[in-house]
Amino acid sequence: MAVQEGTIDDDADSALGSDAASSTASVTSSIREYRTIHGRTYHSKFGDTDYWASNDERQTEAMDINHHALTLSIGDKLHLAPLKKDIKRALDVGTGTVLLIEIGSDFADEFPDTEVVGTDLSPIQPSWVPPNLKFEIDDCTKNWTFPRDSFDYIHIRWLVGSIPDWNELFKQAYKCCKPGGYLESYEGSATMESDDGTVLKTSAMGQWASFFVEGGKKLGQTFLVVDEGIQRKAMEAAGFVDIQERNIKTPVGGWPDDPKMREIGQYAQLVLEEDSEGYVLFLANAQGWSKEEVIHHGYYRQKVVWGRKPDSS
Repeated sequence: MAVQEGTIDDDADSALGSDAASSTASVTSSIREYRTIHGRTYHSKFGDTDYWASNDERQTEAMDINHHALTLSIGDKLHLAPLKKDIKRALDVGTGTVLLIEIGSDFADEFPDTEVVGTDLSPIQPSWVPPNLKFEIDDCTKNWTFPRDSFDYIHIRWLVGSIPDWNELFKQAYKCCKPGGYLESYEGSATMESDDGTVLKTSAMGQWASFFVEGGKKLGQTFLVVDEGIQRKAMEAAGFVDIQERNIKTPVGGWPDDPKMREIGQYAQLVLEEDSEGYVLFLANAQGWSKEEVIHHGYYRQKVVWGRKPDSS
């Protein structure tokens, strides 16, 4: 269920809108009552919905850095789906802090007539955004209330560990995607790997995957989206066609010889050093994990999958 947020400040244009009704205002108040766990804040709970990463300033700064690393990893692009120039509406699910701005600003140039809607569980978006953007508090694991066939493009990224039923998520996306429109899903693997054997199973990086996988089980969610090919399977089950995949090797650290990969790796390492606690505290109360335990020659895999909704017959 989507709820459009009210303004943050009376004298500032906000990504969260400005015409909230009184019922929405009460939701606005409660949605800002974040939970605090060991000094870190987390989103207000939507019924049985729980998200494992912090939403405070320290974590959002790490998210901003991660966004840049992810953008570099797909060639300084915001999307890989072959979008037409005349798309009218785009939806970004799980906006976080920056993609709303990036899509709005860059799409405003590339797609000047596109209206962009961003959704998230937490109202942590910047106040100043392009005029073709709006943000809504929304739990994407529930029934989507957007009109059927209302978006030309739906973008989903890094919802790993927060979706109990990926088939249902993509079914909802299919319902709201226009005939001929695209859904694009960009997810990462929790498994850290190495080509030179330096990521030992006994190391912190070697235990990274099992830590998240086991934590996800307690939440009733999976961190094996990439490992088990869930994106493609769920897109096919929903009815998308012309499905394409791109597997992306993402280094962690400045060890690659290739300058571009080295730059990506340095940003990926910075993400972990910026706030590794924000990623692990919710699942394990930060039991023994620190940046000093991260070995520099690891990498993880990401996968971008996009597919088209069939044209109407």
